[in-house]
Formats: sequence, C-alpha cells, structure tokens
Amino acid sequence: MDKLRGNTEPNNTVRKIEIFALILLLAGFFIAFGIGVKRSGAAPGQLKKLDPVEMVRNVEEEEYDEDSKFCEILYAEGEDTLSVDIPCEEYEDYAENTLTAYGVETEDGTRMFFDHPDISDAEISESYKEILVDRTMPVFNFAISLLILAISVGVMLFFGKVFTTYEKCWFLTIMTLATIVAVLFPEESANGVNGVVIMLLYLLDTFFNILCELLISKQSRYNFLVSVVVEILEIAICVVLMYRFATMATTLFFWLPIDILSFINWSKHKDEEEDELTAVRRLKGYQEVLIIVGIFVWTVVVGYFLSGLDIKTDFIQSKSVETAIAYLDACASAVGVANGLFIFFRLREQWIAWYVCALLEAIINIISGQYVLLVLKIGYFTNTTYGYIKWSRYIRSHKESKGLF
Repeated sequence: MDKLRGNTEPNNTVRKIEIFALILLLAGFFIAFGIGVKRSGAAPGQLKKLDPVEMVRNVEEEEYDEDSKFCEILYAEGEDTLSVDIPCEEYEDYAENTLTAYGVETEDGTRMFFDHPDISDAEISESYKEILVDRTMPVFNFAISLLILAISVGVMLFFGKVFTTYEKCWFLTIMTLATIVAVLFPEESANGVNGVVIMLLYLLDTFFNILCELLISKQSRYNFLVSVVVEILEIAICVVLMYRFATMATTLFFWLPIDILSFINWSKHKDEEEDELTAVRRLKGYQEVLIIVGIFVWTVVVGYFLSGLDIKTDFIQSKSVETAIAYLDACASAVGVANGLFIFFRLREQWIAWYVCALLEAIINIISGQYVLLVLKIGYFTNTTYGYIKWSRYIRSHKESKGLF
C-alpha cells in the first residue's frame, strides 16, 4: 500500500524552496499590481493640439453585425487611427470614405483623434483612460498570473503531507506553464468583459481542475468538493464567452448533482485498510460498447441542434468554426457524462474517458485560440496516465470485482 501512496514525508529542502518561491511570487504580484494601478490612473498632463489629419476608411478591419445597436467605422492615416460609432441600420448606406480628424498629444506622446474640432476635457480623459487600460492589461495579467502561481505553491506548502514530491512537481509545473502562457498570450476582451478577467477565469479553472484531477488519482473523495468550484468556474466561462452551451447545460444539470452524489457514494466505499482511500474497480466489455453507441447518438443529435442556433458572440467570428465547435462540444459533453458516471461508480474507465475528453477539449481550445487552457490539457494527459496506473495497481492488489453494479 505504501507503494501506491508514495513518499509523502515532508522534505526540509523542498519546503524551504517552496517558502522562498511563495515569498518571491507574492512580492512580484504586489509590485506588478502596484505598477499597473499607477500607470492606469495616470493623467494626460499638458496637451498639445495637433494639425487636422485626413484619414481613410479601413473597411477590412470593420466588423458589421446587423443585430447590434451600434457599429464601428474605422479610419486610419499611418499609425494614427479613429473610430466612429453609428447605428448599425445606417451601416450599409454609410458612404464617408474619408474623414478630417482632430487630435491632441499628451505628455507621454499618446496621440488621440476625434471627428470634431471642439474636443472637451471629458472626452480626452475618457479616451486616454481607455488607452491606458489597454496598455496596462499585460501588467495586470502578469500580476494575476503570479498570484495564482503563489496560491498553487501555498497549497503544496500547507498540505505538504498529503502530496508526494512527484505530485507537487507535477502540479507546480503545470501551473508554471499556465503562468508563462498567460503572459505570452494574453486574452482579448470579449462581449464587454475585460481580457484580464477572462484570463483570471482561465487560470482559476486550470488551478482547480488539476487539483481535482490530482485528488481523483489519489482516490480521495475530497476531489468532488474541489470539482464543485470547477463546475461554477466553467459555467462562468461559458456565460462570459457566450459559447459551448452543451457543456454549460451538462455542467449545470449533470456535473453539479453528480459531484454531490459521488462524494456521498465514495464516502460509503472507503478502503478497508486506509480510510482516506476509496475502493475502485473496472467495467465489463459489453457495457463499454453500449456507452460508445450512446455517446455517438448524443453527439449527432445535440451537435445538430446546437449548430442551428443563431447566437451572437464576439468570441467566435466564423460560422463554420462555430458549427465545428458545436459538434465537438456535443461529443465532449457526452463523454463527460459517461465520465461522471464512471467516477460515481468508482470505475477505472473514467481515466480513458478523460483521455478522450482532454483531446476534444484541446481541439476546441486550439480552434478558439485559448492557448492557456492547452496547458490544462497537458495536465490532463499526464495525470490521467498517472491515475490509470495507480488505480490499476490498486485493483490488481485488491482483486476488486468487475462490473457497473
């Protein structure tokens, strides 16, 4: 049994490294956050009036949506740009291909342009604030990434006796990769939600997901308490981005209830020798075939329904991409349901379902440009292998009975 659990005795050297890393990360967070606050609250300072500039309309960069109330008309001259909002009902008849722009320059060299000469101080302040928000997004993104990584180190530090050295290294490696990707590939704002908030949701989702995965591999019933937080975060992401409605519905009506029921069921089937472990088993062959057929039917029916919905979102621009994601989402949700049932019945096949689900999720993330979530999928693939081996070893050593019931 000790071989199954691994060495969880605290290592003083590792503990010192964790404490040093935690202090360093928290210091980095406060410094970066302070810099971001200072920069985002800067005043325009002394203004310099610029000569009028003739700008040309940039139709290729415009995004027209007939269901929106206002559409943005874009003009440019060199690096100088100007956007004008008009009612979308007037977009197709709008014929102003050139526009005289009136601008000012701030003390830090920021150039802002407007479509009228009598520019008020309020307009300048508002425009300058929007520019500063865009500029400081990477700083806040970096600060948030450091904070999530600090929390990760803190969890491994304060619960050091629960996890082996390998598990700590795996967990912190995934979170470090997520932090790096979050900094290199920051998220853009979507549907009126700041990109920093979206990235925060991604990082929290990664953190709680891999913690949950790690606890499942350790046959710990407490994974379901963490999983409830995961479900809430994933629902929030779907709502913010206005996509993946099959996953959102499955999460809301299946995963949340099954997490609670699974916690109760696992609590009733504790290992006879170790109270912290849950007894696990494996599935019969004919049951696997029935489940595969059910997943295929679900994918076709639900994917067809979702692809026919006309839902407007800033996150997905192409209809063909939206259709592809609808079918992938339907299949992922079906595999997710099967996975949830496998977990509830304490079946080893849940790790195979995780493999499939992680692959489908990775394809969706690549199509959607959600690169930070690809790190989570790396975590899925590696921990799934680890969990499958641990569960298989446990089943062989305990000669647990086969079957779903």
